[in-house]
Amino acid sequence: MVQKYQSPVRIYKYPFELVMAAYEKRFPTCPQIPVFLGSEVLSEFRSADGAVHVVERSCRLRVEAPRLLRKIAGVEHVVFVQRNVLNWKERTLLIEAHNETFASRVVVKENCSYTVHPENEEWTCFEQSASLDIRSFFGFESALEKIAMKQYTANVKKGKEVIEHYLNELISQGTSHIPRWTPAPVREEDTHSQTRLKDPCFLEVGRSGGAQNPVPETVGADGDKLDADYIERCLGHLTPMQESCLIQLRHWLQETHKGKIPKDEHILRFLRARDFHLDRAREMLCQSLSWRKQHQVDLLLQTWRPPALLEEFYAGGWHYQDIDGRPLYVLRLGHMDTKGLMKAVGEEVLLQHVPSVNEEGQKRCEGNTKQFGRPISSWTCLVDLEGLSLRHLWRPGVKALLRMIEVVEDNYPETLGRLLIVRAPRVFPVLWTLISPFINENTRQKFLIYSGSNYQGPGGLVDYLDKEVIPDFLGGECLCNVPEGGLVPKSLYLTEEDQEHEDQLRQWRETYQSASVHRGAPHEVAVEILDRESVITWDFDILRGDVVFSLYHTKQAPKSGPREPGARACGQLTDEGWALDADYSRVEDPLVCREGESIQGSHVTRWPGVYLLQWQMHSPPGHAACSLPGMEDVLTALHSPGPRCKLLYYYEVLASEDFRGSMSSLESCTSRFSQLSAATSSSSSQSHSSSLISR
Repeated sequence: MVQKYQSPVRIYKYPFELVMAAYEKRFPTCPQIPVFLGSEVLSEFRSADGAVHVVERSCRLRVEAPRLLRKIAGVEHVVFVQRNVLNWKERTLLIEAHNETFASRVVVKENCSYTVHPENEEWTCFEQSASLDIRSFFGFESALEKIAMKQYTANVKKGKEVIEHYLNELISQGTSHIPRWTPAPVREEDTHSQTRLKDPCFLEVGRSGGAQNPVPETVGADGDKLDADYIERCLGHLTPMQESCLIQLRHWLQETHKGKIPKDEHILRFLRARDFHLDRAREMLCQSLSWRKQHQVDLLLQTWRPPALLEEFYAGGWHYQDIDGRPLYVLRLGHMDTKGLMKAVGEEVLLQHVPSVNEEGQKRCEGNTKQFGRPISSWTCLVDLEGLSLRHLWRPGVKALLRMIEVVEDNYPETLGRLLIVRAPRVFPVLWTLISPFINENTRQKFLIYSGSNYQGPGGLVDYLDKEVIPDFLGGECLCNVPEGGLVPKSLYLTEEDQEHEDQLRQWRETYQSASVHRGAPHEVAVEILDRESVITWDFDILRGDVVFSLYHTKQAPKSGPREPGARACGQLTDEGWALDADYSRVEDPLVCREGESIQGSHVTRWPGVYLLQWQMHSPPGHAACSLPGMEDVLTALHSPGPRCKLLYYYEVLASEDFRGSMSSLESCTSRFSQLSAATSSSSSQSHSSSLISR
């Protein structure tokens, strides 16, 4: 594979003639470049009028490689042939170089140019490109490639320092101006020589092997070039190879992309997301550009207006900046009724809101870059989880969150500088386990999680936010205008007649199982657990009637029970001869669930065996049914026209090796209602207040 390098335009704020005088001081030796052992002139030519000066040199470079590799290669230095064509009239210097040592095994080509700045004739521009093609090298091809590119990029950086050193030396010696070239009278006998000089073929004479190298590649028209000062000022410090990748990808877009060319900051994010692997970054960027075109993202900030309901209940917004000047986005996720929002505005509206937030974030980064005078390409997100409950584990909501993460990861890589999560409750590890596998490892490393009140004081928010901008609801003095969220009234939910909502209902029904519960005929799901510290999570909605939910454990498999770990069997599974605390045991206290309620919960398993999730019809006081009805009761109930309850349910088992968090943190919040979940239910009927149980 051929490795390529392309430098940005480096600018010397000195006239071309003075820069050339500094350049000549590099020969025949240059103490400032230790690997440059020396050079000798192979051939030299000057035109009769002195406008063109052609020099070909043989340069020796010390090999900086492990001793074993040098011993195998049998050399301590390598020889390069460099050919310079200096045109005083055009004020250009074109440099071409190629290796002579190991030319049959390794091909190195370099092209450089010094030219006058297109907008300021008193400045000089420098560009550089190179390629490395290792065909074979005693089985050390990969090692040689790494060594060569590392040494080359180090010399690129050193090259500018050397020119600036000799410029300062010339100025200190009193040479701050060199007159421009003026034509001298031409003698008649020199006409033939000048004619030969104008012939492009003449410029190739004397080259070893007759190889023809192209002139240095450019990145497009002068106005489209990137200069090193701009990169440092607006994009931040980049290594020479990183600069090269940015320029090559930008050049490729200019040649092939028919739409709007992304800004350099945006291109750079994709390169960073793929560790500056050019091909992978190009593929990722192309897919994102296609997505932007499909969804007209470039017009989003001008055309998108969130619904009034979303503006009122979506608890997120921008709030000043962090201590490093990054824009700060505050999200009060624990106070947000995610289920209510999805049922009121639809999942697609929420998904459309995500790109608008990210587009606004990029715009704010550009503004802060100008305001603070340094590159700012990412923002900080502060997530307050106070109020996060098992209700937030509602599976359609989790799936929507995963879709949002996918959109951001694919189209806004490297935009998150830091994520501060505060007041993480005990239920947070369950949510983290569900979503963290879908978050890029580089992104996960930017997460800082604080539980309880340990975000206060040293090591907490004050390390990342100025005290003046810490929101008031976190103990700061700054009034935060981010909406507080709260419960979305059910009266605002979309109706089933809405087509978009119909599609959403269909998706939800694909996630959930439906079940009917008759008096005396409970619905049960059996799950076999092999790992004693697994986590069983559940999520169900009561569509009709009132039910009692219980969780049992038994060491013996019920009839029609599962044969594989995690498999389930449904219906009435238990045997009428089973005795409580003998054949089975209750591991969660019964929970009365009212019609219209949504229940989310989890349980940390203490023993292997079979766990039974059971829903049975709620009996009025004085008519309590036994825990596990017998078969005769079930048959009677199924053939009786009496009342029945209906529910949608979903469950999942998280194995201990996959669980990201402390098992003990869940032990005190296994299956009870959260305040938010219960309040949602009680908002529709005062009789539901008995469900206000939280722990």
